[in-house]
Amino acid sequence: MTALRRPLKSLGQNFLVDGNIIAKIIRAAEPDPKDCILEIGPGRGALSDLLVQHARRVTLVEFDHALAAALKERYAENDQVRVIDGDILALDLASVLGTEPAAWKVVANLPYNISTPILFRLLELRNLFSRLVLMLQREVGERLVALPDCADYGVTTLLLGLWFDIRREFIVPPTCFHPRPKVESAVLSFVPLQRPRVEVGDEAVFRKVVKGAFAMRRKTLSNCLKAAELAPADEVGMILERCGIDGRRRGETLSMEEFAALSRSLSGLPSATEPRRH
Repeated sequence: MTALRRPLKSLGQNFLVDGNIIAKIIRAAEPDPKDCILEIGPGRGALSDLLVQHARRVTLVEFDHALAAALKERYAENDQVRVIDGDILALDLASVLGTEPAAWKVVANLPYNISTPILFRLLELRNLFSRLVLMLQREVGERLVALPDCADYGVTTLLLGLWFDIRREFIVPPTCFHPRPKVESAVLSFVPLQRPRVEVGDEAVFRKVVKGAFAMRRKTLSNCLKAAELAPADEVGMILERCGIDGRRRGETLSMEEFAALSRSLSGLPSATEPRRH
């Protein structure tokens, strides 16, 4: 086996070393001998070895060249394992995995510094997956399962929640890693929905409404929508009234259904659907 160097702080490497937590992640993934599983950031392969035992095919995507080389050496004689030395954010996953709906599960201990971009990448490709089991920084995990009217509730809550059933499985303390991170982690499961949780009209408008509402969290919803230029300023009040929403509220108090109502109301307006020009 290729000699492995120390974890790289620059890549946010904290390797999972607790066997009990590894077993809990495997159970949360609900593996089946027929499964195809994508592991993002396998590191030294602590999860990989068990995934290989439970699945038909396993694809490992590792950004660290040295770790990828070590994994290729480890699984060189195993035809069910494919190791890709690459960046998950730059990889053409549809070409790698194929386009069959719900053909794959994802298991990952995501690098904390790029976890949010990876989440949105998986959101784009949600039709490929039947289940995701992801370890994230606890703070990010709390945002994903937050309810309205709390500080954690925000853009990721709504945009990911529109297309996934998200459940927090368990918390992972820093002692389960080497080196120990300074924060707790959380393992969450994501089950893609067949259709959006609520009807939003134009989904691009929904994203703009949500991002606009949280761009200035201390401002009222009315002012946020005006600043986002989603509708003529003199029509914002009328649109809010038509949706039954008090414009003096802040974005964090709105339910997904209320954001959806705003999105549907704004979807027919050119100002909401056209790119902003400056």
